[in-house]
Amino acid sequence: METGILELYVLGDISPEEKARVEEMASKYPEIRAEITAIEKGLEAYASENAVEPPAHLRDRVLNSLLTTFADDNKFPTREFLENDIDDEVDEPAGKVIALPAAKANSFYKYAFAACLVALIASLAAIYSLNARLNDSYGQIASLQQRNQSFANQVNYMQGEIDIFHDPAYKLVHLQGTPKSPASAMTVAWNPAKKKVMVDMQDMKLPANDQEHQYQLWAIVAGKPVSLGVFDAKADSTGMIPMDQVANAAAFAVTLEKRGGVQNPTMSQMMVIASI
Repeated sequence: METGILELYVLGDISPEEKARVEEMASKYPEIRAEITAIEKGLEAYASENAVEPPAHLRDRVLNSLLTTFADDNKFPTREFLENDIDDEVDEPAGKVIALPAAKANSFYKYAFAACLVALIASLAAIYSLNARLNDSYGQIASLQQRNQSFANQVNYMQGEIDIFHDPAYKLVHLQGTPKSPASAMTVAWNPAKKKVMVDMQDMKLPANDQEHQYQLWAIVAGKPVSLGVFDAKADSTGMIPMDQVANAAAFAVTLEKRGGVQNPTMSQMMVIASI
């Protein structure tokens, strides 16, 4: 908004378009409405301080003149006569009117308002910039917290895997390749007391399976194969994955089956096996 337009608005010396614009801005921003009120009060105070009080005897003369010359404007004394009468302080019968000096626009309010408006705009810009920076900081903090939590989870998981290899309750069963896949090998960690079975994916040496097939882990219990679930072998596989639980197992074996697994193992597709 241009500097000084609010003073012109209060004085009524602006176009209808500018007046509508000021009123729209005042309805949106309480600071501008407050500034308009302050300007109005300031102008009223200035008019009160600079008002010229006419002489006491002038009131009676004007009233008497109105009574005697109400219907004839020509009987009223001229401005030059009244001014000379006031200057000479002569007690003439005609009433005198003292012209009030025209109010001069006080540039103090104009510059004060301009300074306040500039300060307001600068403050709003600073607040907006600060708010944007705070939101960005909050986003970075949330991202760091999420990464830290993920890292902590990985550390806990890795610590759990290390504990498995050092826990005497776990038996490490090393499965060796069969004539179907002589170079294959993998390790199964089995805790008979807790019935937990874990497959070590990082040291696994199995050919990568396609989308139509998966590897299926079997436990030989009382001479019968029991499925412990399926898994995929990938070149970038890491960590250990849990399989179905089993309490008593005489051996573990892995076959390559159709995706999702089967009820009975395909013996011709056995990749690795090991007795316990």
